[in-house]
Amino acid sequence: MDNLLEANQVSKNYGDYRALNNVSIQVPKGSIFGLLGPNGAGKTTFIRIINQITMPDTGTVTLDGEPLQPHHIQHIGYLPEERGLYKSMKVGEQALYLAQLKGLSQAEAKKRLKHWFERLDIGDWWNKKIQELSKGMAQKIQFVVTVLHQPKLLIFDEPFSGFDPINANLIKDEILKLREEGSTVIFSTHRMESVEEICDHIALIHESNKILDGKLIDIKREFRSNTYEVGLVTENKELVAKELKERFEVAPATFKTINDELQYTIKMANGNPNDLLGYLAQQGRVTHFVEVIPSANDIFIQAVQNH
Repeated sequence: MDNLLEANQVSKNYGDYRALNNVSIQVPKGSIFGLLGPNGAGKTTFIRIINQITMPDTGTVTLDGEPLQPHHIQHIGYLPEERGLYKSMKVGEQALYLAQLKGLSQAEAKKRLKHWFERLDIGDWWNKKIQELSKGMAQKIQFVVTVLHQPKLLIFDEPFSGFDPINANLIKDEILKLREEGSTVIFSTHRMESVEEICDHIALIHESNKILDGKLIDIKREFRSNTYEVGLVTENKELVAKELKERFEVAPATFKTINDELQYTIKMANGNPNDLLGYLAQQGRVTHFVEVIPSANDIFIQAVQNH
């Protein structure tokens, strides 16, 4: 797969503080790329370099095969975590102004704004001032302004901040539609459930270093631990529990059920899960047997703690 953005050995210092340390990241075209890391890891510095707000001390960044240049700003849409709308301006006036800064004519900007305002059901906000809107309402306007000029690369930094669950889901669906329409997205967030829902690839930065990257599904395979949640209805609870603990690494499980059963999380050091399932079936009625797939949150915590 071709990459839209490539950063190669990028470093950035602020005085004696090293914000990024030889970070290399490739963002495939048409993907949603999760840029993850604890507070202070270096994510914001990396985003600022892409937007040419600051420049790297060493390393290179290319956009669509070209070294990053000032004119590439026209091909990038950036929704920062700290919003930047002018509170005393009217919504329509401000949206038109910002769209024209991105190179759209007034006529084309009006046409696209009409489409997006109808799409998000916010048409009656046109003459309102930003200060009259809630945080979530203002955020919808900034989202529209970010995507309006149909940039090659979209960067969303905590895009769901301030949204209630319904509007967060609405914006999530819009981001997925943008990917389907060919956009490439860098998505920075601390909400790991959002990473699970929309990201194809991820990179994890910790203490200025990239410590993990790749396809999310491949990383999940790498972190899988041959662990299974099991539920078993049996007349020999004590005996089965004793045998399981002798043969496997066993811990209590807490999945919801309507049965009176043994519930365990069982980690197999090796062997085929069918052997475990076969053993359980001999002991009673298996009501639950599910592999524990590591979540993005599990991976995040484990990778950071092990670094």
